[in-house]
Amino acid sequence: MSRSTPPLDTRRGAALPRLHLATLVSLVALTLAVAPAWTGFAQPPAEPSPDAMEPATPQPQTDVVAELTGNQRGRIRLAVPPLEGRAQLVGSAAEAADVLDQVLRADLLDSGVFEIQGPAALRVVTLSGDKARDYEQYRSLGNEMLLSGKLSRQGERIVLEGRLIDLSGGDSILGKRYRGSFTSARRIAHTFADEVVRFLTGKPGLGLTRIAFVSDRAEKGRKEIYFMDWDGANLRRMTAHRSTSLSPAWSWDGSGFAYTSFVGGFPGIYWADAKTGAKQALVTDGNFNATPTLSPDGKRIAFGRSTDGNIDVFVADRSGAQRRRLTDSRAIDTNPAWSPQGGAIAFTSSRGGSPQIYTMDPEGANVRRVSLQGSYNDNATWSPDGTRIAYSSRRKGRFQIAVTDVVTLETRLLTSGPGNHEDPTFSPDGRRIVFVHQRGSSKQIWVIDAETGGGLRQLTRKGNNESPSWSPYLP
Repeated sequence: MSRSTPPLDTRRGAALPRLHLATLVSLVALTLAVAPAWTGFAQPPAEPSPDAMEPATPQPQTDVVAELTGNQRGRIRLAVPPLEGRAQLVGSAAEAADVLDQVLRADLLDSGVFEIQGPAALRVVTLSGDKARDYEQYRSLGNEMLLSGKLSRQGERIVLEGRLIDLSGGDSILGKRYRGSFTSARRIAHTFADEVVRFLTGKPGLGLTRIAFVSDRAEKGRKEIYFMDWDGANLRRMTAHRSTSLSPAWSWDGSGFAYTSFVGGFPGIYWADAKTGAKQALVTDGNFNATPTLSPDGKRIAFGRSTDGNIDVFVADRSGAQRRRLTDSRAIDTNPAWSPQGGAIAFTSSRGGSPQIYTMDPEGANVRRVSLQGSYNDNATWSPDGTRIAYSSRRKGRFQIAVTDVVTLETRLLTSGPGNHEDPTFSPDGRRIVFVHQRGSSKQIWVIDAETGGGLRQLTRKGNNESPSWSPYLP
């Protein structure tokens, strides 16, 4: 990568500069040269095949190094004994129970709200059936709350009855009952964990959120868009263009996402409905339309577009009509990111001699440089409260994840170590950032704590995976 980005050559087959994805540099010329004729939108399979599922269990963290340290906020000490009734379940019901139990515990632990004592630590507790005495045993181990769960089977359905108990007074402060098919065990666990977190914090947990991302796992050389749960499991393929699809960007209501695809030849902007998978072309005329972002009200879309040999940021209405140029410089302006409140758009520009992060208002005025460190800064994403911007920042020849306060411009690095760390996006609660780590030719998606730089977890392992986009809270 050079420090100065050259003007764009939009002739068919010409290489493009580095945009939202580093691989776009090498892919574009080949993709345009061999792009298939337009054949409409192929629909993805409704459900993933069994071998598409990936383990959510964290692996040893040898490639990514956390850069930040900080004080952990106080956590509620929660006792989570074995779910009652599990021993009586057999066959598919037992398998569903195990999934439910594992996911429930993982969600509660990863929420950052609790310090959990599980079955191993609670073996010293001998229950008598007298609630007052039993609760005292849990309290004696330092616990403040108890999560009690009972499992049962109703035909081909599994039932969970869960309660959250305040051990200081022995009161049940939250009770929920869920029933669903065996295959819905993961969703039941996510739902209950989210309700517990919501009850105690006012915000739901991340269990029901999804991460859209790009992968070549199905066919090497073909990049399609997938969904996965926030913990890396439960994959679902969302595009089947047999071309190159890139840079998914969720709508703020979670109804779908905009993305870039070469399915029509040159890169264009498309829309996919998250529930049905239905696709719609938004902006496909011209030689280059890419890296979309949606306004919080869902009425407008901003994107990088070239009409005269140079890329600028444009805005259009939700259908792709009423287009208007927001930037007009000789430099490349691209990779827009709309702020959560709608009053600003962050973008990458080489107007200062090297790619840097800038902000502007939705009319293209009040341009302000945000990134003041690093020789190459790109891929801006806003925190949900609009106070911070995370981005890829080149330091000593490698890209790291940087976070900048948009008011003070104070900047911190979240990562260090070998390889490149790019394409960050915040979780809807602002506590985590998902990003791409490239080591050699392999690109995988990881998640990290947005404040401390801790809590590293690898989410993908099959194929090459990139361009993650975390959904808002989903119903």
